[in-house]
Amino acid sequence: MSSLTVSVPGKLILMGEHAVVYGRPALVAAIDLRLSARFADSPEPGVRLDLPDLAGKSPAKFADNPSGSRISWNEIRQYARGTRDRWGEYSLHPDPQSFREMRGEDPAHVVKAALGEALDSIDPDGEHPDRGLDLRVESGLPIGSGFGSSAATAVAVLSGFFAWSGFFAWNSPIDAPRRIERLALEVERRQHGHPSGVDGATILRGGVLWARKRLSGGLAGGLAGELDIETVRSVSPLLSRIRVYDSGTPPEATGAVVAAVRRLREGDPMRFEATLDRIEAATAAFRTELERGDRRDEDRDRVLHLLRDAEACLEELGVVPEAVRAAVRQIENAGGAAKVSGAGSIAGPGAGSLLVYHPEPERLQACAALRPFPYHAVHLGAPGFRQETG
Repeated sequence: MSSLTVSVPGKLILMGEHAVVYGRPALVAAIDLRLSARFADSPEPGVRLDLPDLAGKSPAKFADNPSGSRISWNEIRQYARGTRDRWGEYSLHPDPQSFREMRGEDPAHVVKAALGEALDSIDPDGEHPDRGLDLRVESGLPIGSGFGSSAATAVAVLSGFFAWSGFFAWNSPIDAPRRIERLALEVERRQHGHPSGVDGATILRGGVLWARKRLSGGLAGGLAGELDIETVRSVSPLLSRIRVYDSGTPPEATGAVVAAVRRLREGDPMRFEATLDRIEAATAAFRTELERGDRRDEDRDRVLHLLRDAEACLEELGVVPEAVRAAVRQIENAGGAAKVSGAGSIAGPGAGSLLVYHPEPERLQACAALRPFPYHAVHLGAPGFRQETG
């Protein structure tokens, strides 16, 4: 095969962020902003990475390894193994310094980690492909806004590499989704520290998912375990009434926010668990609203209450900065509801994506609190992974 292209959607967490790390359920929707990865044979050895979106955001960081340069397969493998070892150190000592050492500043970090994990998955003994590869990744997903750009990159690179290498030609593809989800979670760990895995699962499968992590070692761990996943069939018009705004890129990495929430739990575990109970109850009730088929419309007062309660819980966890809280209060005073989607932020002023609901969505156009925030016209519940060509 000379070339192939795959594409994957982004995602947004509807409800359950942070709680899903500790074994509580989350509702996650794929969105119709997509990321694509093109794999093409090359007569030159090794890999040429062409990452125009990454290079456009931080060109100076490509000084030592510029976008478009070639990297040997051995360098790819060693990079991934190095990040794996540093993640092991971080998991033992999850402090900001060990996180920075694990993550580094290479803009191609996720791509190289994904390629290396794929190589080791196919051949852990260290053989390298005898083919050269030109890999171009293009993304329509804003970075740092809760759209799952890291997970989308990981899923696209992993699945595309397996198809390009012919791996599924001589191995059963039946376990492909689980294999890719598992490896995508490993790659996300190199980027975010201790993610739940719901991003990769949603991006691969598409639609709206109900996901709950089976914890390993009880709640004290909250760091490992596979996901139990169900597809949610939304028959309510509720999703079409939710608007997505960008409150600004958080100053912290997702992993740093997750670590801060973990420290909050250690300081007051009983209060923390009570907050998670409220998030779980709101998430379950929101799923009921999505699936209700006995009425043509959602229970609007109920939806307002659920979104406001979920937002209040995130504020209790300390992941909604003051500027965003002020905007949310104005939206509530105007008869609507809004909540942060994703990890949020500790310091602010931005906290990533903001889901906004109003029983009469057209009235949001007059809401002064939303004017500073860019609007994303996305469809919630979009299709998942696709092989576009090849």
